Amino acid sequence: MSRLILLNKPYGFLSQFTPEGRWRGLADLIHQPNVYVAGRLDADSEGLLLLTDDGALQARIADPRYKLPKTYWVQVEGEPVEAALEALRVGVRYADFTTQSARVRRLPDAEVAELWPRDPPIRFRKAIPTAWLEIVITEGKNRQVRRMTAHVGLPTLRLIRRAIGAVTLDGLQPGSWREMQSSYADLVG
Repeated sequence: MSRLILLNKPYGFLSQFTPEGRWRGLADLIHQPNVYVAGRLDADSEGLLLLTDDGALQARIADPRYKLPKTYWVQVEGEPVEAALEALRVGVRYADFTTQSARVRRLPDAEVAELWPRDPPIRFRKAIPTAWLEIVITEGKNRQVRRMTAHVGLPTLRLIRRAIGAVTLDGLQPGSWREMQSSYADLVG
C-alpha cells in the first residue's frame, strides 16, 4: 500500500514545499519525508491536496486521462442564472480549448455555513451578491474553474477543492493533514 496524505491547503500556500515570492511553501505545514504532491492547487485556492510516496499513484491522481473527478466549492460574484449554470455543465469554449462537461449545482447557504473564514477575507461589496456553486470536473487545466466561471459572467471570489475522487477534506481544518494507506481503487470509491 502507498502512503497518501490528505492536506487542507490554506490560501497563500503553493503546491510545493519551497516558498516563492510572496507565497509560502508546504514545508511550513507538513514535515514528512519522501512524499510528493499529486496534482496542484493554485496559491490563491484552498482545500484538498494529496501527497504520496508512490510515483505511479501520483501520476494517476494528477493525469486527466484517468478522469478522476475533482469537486470544487466556488464562491462567485453575482447571481447565477440557469443559462450560466447550463453553460458550465455543457462545456465552455475558449480560443485554445473547450472544457469537458461538468456537474454543476448551486449550493444552499446552509451547506457552506460551516466553512472556515478565509485569511485574508475575500473582498465584500454590499451592492453585489455572491453565491456558492459546486463544480465537479475531470480534467484540470490551468486555472480552469476560475476561467469557466469568469467566462459565464460569474467571477470566482473563493475556490475550495472539497474532494478528489472519493477522498474528501471532511474533518480537516486549514493547514491540518491526516494520513491513510491507500491505493488508486480507494480514490475512485
